[in-house]
Amino acid sequence: MIDVAALGELLIDFAPVSVDADGYPTMAAHPGGAPANFLAALASFGASTALLGKVGTDTFGRLLTATLQKAGIGTRGLVADDAVFTTLAFVTLDETGDRAFAFSRKPGADTCLRFEELDLSLIDECRVFHFGTLSLTDEPARTATCRAVAYAQSRGKLITYDPNLRLPLWKDLQVCREQLLWGLGQADVVKISDEEVEFLFGLGPEEGAQHILDTFGVQLVFVTCGAAGCFYQNAAVSGWVPGLRGIRVVDTTGAGDIFGGSAVWKLLQLGKAPGELNGEELRDVVRFACTAAGLSTTRSGGISSVPSYEEVLARL
Repeated sequence: MIDVAALGELLIDFAPVSVDADGYPTMAAHPGGAPANFLAALASFGASTALLGKVGTDTFGRLLTATLQKAGIGTRGLVADDAVFTTLAFVTLDETGDRAFAFSRKPGADTCLRFEELDLSLIDECRVFHFGTLSLTDEPARTATCRAVAYAQSRGKLITYDPNLRLPLWKDLQVCREQLLWGLGQADVVKISDEEVEFLFGLGPEEGAQHILDTFGVQLVFVTCGAAGCFYQNAAVSGWVPGLRGIRVVDTTGAGDIFGGSAVWKLLQLGKAPGELNGEELRDVVRFACTAAGLSTTRSGGISSVPSYEEVLARL
């Protein structure tokens, strides 16, 4: 049995190390991709995981495959394709560690994943199926994602979703909104940022969470608000947990993904339907996830920044 299977992008994040006199950055390569970061957190805490995705047969594709294996993430569902390059993301950081993205993805391997290439047995075996929206930007990955979600639903899997908005990847903002809203309509558990709530609904975190619960049939919503923390809500309870204090932020890449994976790991430990969790249980879930995400910002990268379970407990 696999605890969590995720579908989506596996890529290289290039992050700046220094800047020369003309403003050109020297960059370091880090393994990443939102679903991979999400699974890395789960695997770090002991969950059984697998990724369904596509890379090239180039050096970066081989490195990423090895990285997943080292992190304890199953690679049986990872396709290597000679015809496309592994997707690359170039990250620049401001003085607070916040990110801007540019992508080498026209196309990238992740957008070329076809439904016929998916190892559906991984979905059959999992307890939770996770997806985001980068796989919804282009065909054939969009159709593959939609069909995979429907397949998981037909087999009674818990569906978790992260809108993970990256505006540079969308050619049309109306299509972007439609796809993000479609994802909300499929999910049992949603991890969404305050910026994404504002983009979709023009609402704040609390009003946005209530709107998502009322409109889309979601059982549990986490609205992450960066360093400020997270607002959470299900049908019975809601609350705020502040972000981790007293840390030196180096790089926020992957922090939201690591929050999501950490939260889902705690949900698996509780073994209850997300809509039935009480206030104490949900606060414990979010405190753990905020702590893991906060610790991840003190080091560079996505997959490589996931803290150990012992680190999180010590900080708690």
